[in-house]
Amino acid sequence: MTSLDDLPVRDDLRGLSPYGAPQLDVPVRLNTNENSYPLPEPVVEAIGKALAAELRELNRYPDRDAVALRADLAGYLGHGLTVEQVWAANGSNEIQQQLLQAFGGPGRSALGFVPAYSMHPLLALGTGTRWVPARRGVDFGLTADEAVAQVREHRPDVVFLCSPNNPTGTALDPAVVAAVLDDAPGMVVVDEAYAEFARPGTVSALAVLPGHPRLVVTRTMSKAFGFAGGRLGYLAADPAVVQAVQLVRLPYHLSALTQAAARAALAHRDTLLGTVSAIMAQRDRIVATLRERGLRVADSDANFVLFEVGGDQATAWRTLLAHGVLVRDVGLPGWLRVTAGTPGETDAFLSAVEAL
Repeated sequence: MTSLDDLPVRDDLRGLSPYGAPQLDVPVRLNTNENSYPLPEPVVEAIGKALAAELRELNRYPDRDAVALRADLAGYLGHGLTVEQVWAANGSNEIQQQLLQAFGGPGRSALGFVPAYSMHPLLALGTGTRWVPARRGVDFGLTADEAVAQVREHRPDVVFLCSPNNPTGTALDPAVVAAVLDDAPGMVVVDEAYAEFARPGTVSALAVLPGHPRLVVTRTMSKAFGFAGGRLGYLAADPAVVQAVQLVRLPYHLSALTQAAARAALAHRDTLLGTVSAIMAQRDRIVATLRERGLRVADSDANFVLFEVGGDQATAWRTLLAHGVLVRDVGLPGWLRVTAGTPGETDAFLSAVEAL
């Protein structure tokens, strides 16, 4: 039987493993930052009707530029955004891949402040972009001075900033974004996948888009909207950025069914986003309880919590799994990440933590 080693795979891909968290059948799955609440029945019905309306014309290609969907997304984001400033794709991963295809590539570099979203270096690898792992400060924080110093050192073509950051959870001080924008020679991408869960007073990078044509803000419907299976990510930026990613996007990359389902979900956003406050309450409960038990916990503006286990994280991960709770080992020695879910899931997690 032929193995991967027998094929002429690119040398820089040899020895790597595909991205992905373990998919195990356990009572409590809190490892992928999904929204634990299923879609309400009225929303399910609305999406079903929207999909049914598309079925008779599946013999035709969808709207190549998803104009109606982009208009809906612009309306949701606000900030005076127009359809020309918004682009959508199959998850924010594809959005960021398109950005690297347009602004990165061979002979160019992308920089991110680690630990951060582990897909960014993989997307860089896949697009032939040199990846530069910059450093975070004490307790995974990042100051404007720290960020600018490393941008000046490496002069990357693309800078990734995550706010809130995955896996640590904390949103960026707006001063960091402003300082990097002033110094970065290329594009600055602010990944706001978890923006809807940020604590009150947190400022989105959307507020500083005007006058900054090299700034891109990426979002997703996977988390707060509970639309992970729908695979819809999007960006907001200067219209010229949208024109640039249209040069590299695949033809008809968003199916008619995806566009219809996402528009139906957006039409019911008040209902879908109704779970956000409940998830935030469980996140804050996890943070407070773990700290009361003497564990170090990173501040979180997301729907997950990074916590220190006081020993080998792989052993701790297996202990929690043995108690029916699946969390994420993100490769940080001594730390694990848990998604904030329902009250019952939090109960199960906090009970399992006692075994550590």
